[in-house]
Amino acid sequence: MDMNKILLFTLTVIACTIISETSAQTPQEKQISGIFAGIGFERFAQMVEERSPYRFYFSKSDTDSLEINISVSNATIEEVLENILRGSELHFSIDRENRVFISKGRPLSVKLPADYFTVKPEPTDEPERDDPKEKEDRIFAKNRLWEIGTGGRSISGTEGRLRGIVKSYESGEPIIGALVYTSDRQFRTITDENGSFEIILPKGRHTLIFQNFGAYQEQRQVNILGDGTLNVDMDDNIISLSEVTVTSERSANIERPEMGMASITVQSLKKIPAVLGEVDVLRAVLTLPGVKTVGEASAGFNVRGGAADQNLILFNHATIYNPTHLFGLFSAFNPDMVSQVDLYKAGVPVQHGGRLSSVLDVKAKFGNSEKLSGGGGIGLMTSRLYLEGPLDSLTTFAVGGRSTYSNWLFGMLDEESEFRDSRASFHDLNLNIKRTIDRKNELAFTSYWSQDAFRFDRDTSFSYQNLNFNMGWTHYYNDRLESEISIGHDQYRFGILSLQDALNSFNFGFSMDQSHWKNHFTYELNEKHKLSFGMNHILYNLNPGRLTPEGPESILIPQQVRQEKALESAFYIGNEHEINPKVLVNYGLRYVLYNYLGPNTVNEYPVGTIKTETTKTGEKVYDSGEIINTYHGPEIRISARYSLDNFTSIKAGYNTMRQHIHMITNTAAIAPTDTWKMSDPHLAPQIGDQLAVGYFKNFKENTIETSVEVYYRRMRNLVDFRSGATLILNNDVEQDILNTDGKAYGIELMAKKTTGKLNGWVSYTYSRSLFRTNPNVLGEKINRGRFYPSNFDQPHDVMAAANFEFTKRINTSLNANYSTGRPITLPIAKFNYGGSERVYYSDRNAYRIPDYFRVDISVNLEGNHKIRKLAHASWSLGVYNVLGRSNPYSVYFAPINGIIQGYQLSIFAQPIPFITYNFRF
Repeated sequence: MDMNKILLFTLTVIACTIISETSAQTPQEKQISGIFAGIGFERFAQMVEERSPYRFYFSKSDTDSLEINISVSNATIEEVLENILRGSELHFSIDRENRVFISKGRPLSVKLPADYFTVKPEPTDEPERDDPKEKEDRIFAKNRLWEIGTGGRSISGTEGRLRGIVKSYESGEPIIGALVYTSDRQFRTITDENGSFEIILPKGRHTLIFQNFGAYQEQRQVNILGDGTLNVDMDDNIISLSEVTVTSERSANIERPEMGMASITVQSLKKIPAVLGEVDVLRAVLTLPGVKTVGEASAGFNVRGGAADQNLILFNHATIYNPTHLFGLFSAFNPDMVSQVDLYKAGVPVQHGGRLSSVLDVKAKFGNSEKLSGGGGIGLMTSRLYLEGPLDSLTTFAVGGRSTYSNWLFGMLDEESEFRDSRASFHDLNLNIKRTIDRKNELAFTSYWSQDAFRFDRDTSFSYQNLNFNMGWTHYYNDRLESEISIGHDQYRFGILSLQDALNSFNFGFSMDQSHWKNHFTYELNEKHKLSFGMNHILYNLNPGRLTPEGPESILIPQQVRQEKALESAFYIGNEHEINPKVLVNYGLRYVLYNYLGPNTVNEYPVGTIKTETTKTGEKVYDSGEIINTYHGPEIRISARYSLDNFTSIKAGYNTMRQHIHMITNTAAIAPTDTWKMSDPHLAPQIGDQLAVGYFKNFKENTIETSVEVYYRRMRNLVDFRSGATLILNNDVEQDILNTDGKAYGIELMAKKTTGKLNGWVSYTYSRSLFRTNPNVLGEKINRGRFYPSNFDQPHDVMAAANFEFTKRINTSLNANYSTGRPITLPIAKFNYGGSERVYYSDRNAYRIPDYFRVDISVNLEGNHKIRKLAHASWSLGVYNVLGRSNPYSVYFAPINGIIQGYQLSIFAQPIPFITYNFRF
């Protein structure tokens, strides 16, 4: 046999051997063997991928309820999956390249073009919504490999910067606060108020997860070659109408450097029973630890031992001074017109200031960019309606209004009740417009108007009004620098009209106007530093009170409290500094300059004397625009997060605040008759600082969140009043003010389950809020100069909220709230003096009213969950105060036939049923 034949024979034998070995080994490699006991589907897929050539593609939200308990030996993948998925709604499909697709409802077709899964160029513009191919692509977008960058443009040789925008596929609106992270959870970020995100990733293959509460989870396979963009649309999980949900995105509570911060989104229901069935932003805020109210139907809220006027409430940069309707029963914010709410109890961002306790930042909805839509609700006391949609290809709008028909509620009171003939009503209206001029410029206009009117008897009526409008311009200079300039005007006023006595009929009014200009910049210096800087200016104009006679028979003399004007300016810079993946620090400095301006007349007193009418030496007159006096000082902001692991972090923060505007009131809650006053030569600005430390731990893949926060606050130059002080129509109010110091401290514990049929949270807060008359100031000393509880000191507070989902269309919710009764001053003895009987009162706030306890329950019935239908409807029905407990709002005393009688006032002393029909189209 010659050499050629030998070589040919040898090659033939080798080829046959290779073929036979391949055909023998391939089935063996594809067979599955092993014990899979008590594991989730994700872990099962990982184990199979490690032992076979198969690669799995599935949505974690579809498979998180599967528990695998099987033992197999040399089984095919088809046999294993049929066993696992039997009885569920899930199906599997396997293509020629051993890719396994798990789908819900029906199996996917895997007969695709040969180049379907090859690398695609980086997306630039969003495809048309009605493009048939785009609809097909969306089904497989999470499994397709997206190539990011070109390899020549990146922040370093080993990393790339990925930017993008996350939007709702249904409405086209940006999704705020969505969590973006890699499947190994080593790299994470959160979308901002524009839905934008940025994440630095090592070059190479990654699986990106996009998670947002109230929407289906999205997934993208990316190959990072350099810097680039990736925009993502998320399908809405439509299970309800717009309603308030208190939530923190999965692991966002671990990742944020700020502590004492909570987000409230208005995307999908997590039913919170509210009074009379009305969805309420403020009621949702009150479920958070450290946030309290002094009683039912109370306007405002108290945060970590602060007064109600120490909360800055913003609505797209506009300041809201009275945030409630109908004596505090309803929030001033229409939930259909709100997109995001952030409450900062600590770690206040450097761009916000002007209040001591907290910042409630409410962001408006600007409308659906895809189509005209709307919705509303009809309840027993209120109705609401809103519309949103595009005006043209570049402009969107949202308009909404509410009204009430609540007089029937007073008819349910006892016939002997003095409030049976009361009447009350409110209306509010929002109009928001946004226009995208080009890729670098965007204009936004927001406006808000509300009107409340009520009376407790037939002859005296009360009214108050909020009016706000704001224009904002956002400019993107480049990928790293952007600015937002806003200008606006805010107005709050109230009035009292009394016709009870023709000779003493009067019209009393108060008004406050302020104009603001804010300029805020953000600059990404590099991947480790993100700067925030800018300036704010607010011009205040106050009319603290005027009294005019009403009617020709009135003999009252007109009175006018001196008007006030002031300019408050702030300049700030902050930096979010990522020292390393475990340590993130946010620090900044804010400098505030306050000028009290003329025209005005200021009383003069000798230095070192008590300010009284007898010590007053004269008055000094200032011309218009003249600076009367100036206050200025720095505010320090710093917060830090240290990650112990992917599920645990420790946070600490310290911030100082200054407040130049004061509420003049003798009540614990905001009332429509309260007036406000600016800091002047006799009334220094309130100054406070807070130190807080927290431990945050998540369990079971971030489905259970726990936290412990401890804080301590100091406050100076607080406002309290002498006994018998005159607060209305007083040009010399400094003679009745007591300069007061304060301290507050507490611990807040919270545990929250975010997923599953049964979800909810429970929180416990122990807190104290104590005042004392400044020992360094001459004059009257309350309780002999010792610390005494503030009007809103309530040491113990427990809140529990639970939601159980029977089906996707039926769920029930239960709320329970317990808190210590607030302090009160009681008459404790009688004595004779000067031939008459007198009453001796206890030390201020030495006693407490009875403790507060309330349970609410509601049932929510949804329509079917078809995405395409004429309207989505739901019913919400339940009972507020289901136990009918007579919780006291206040206890007061009045002489009856010479005898002091005590009385207890309860707002809702019986169960209040409610039913609301909601719809969206």
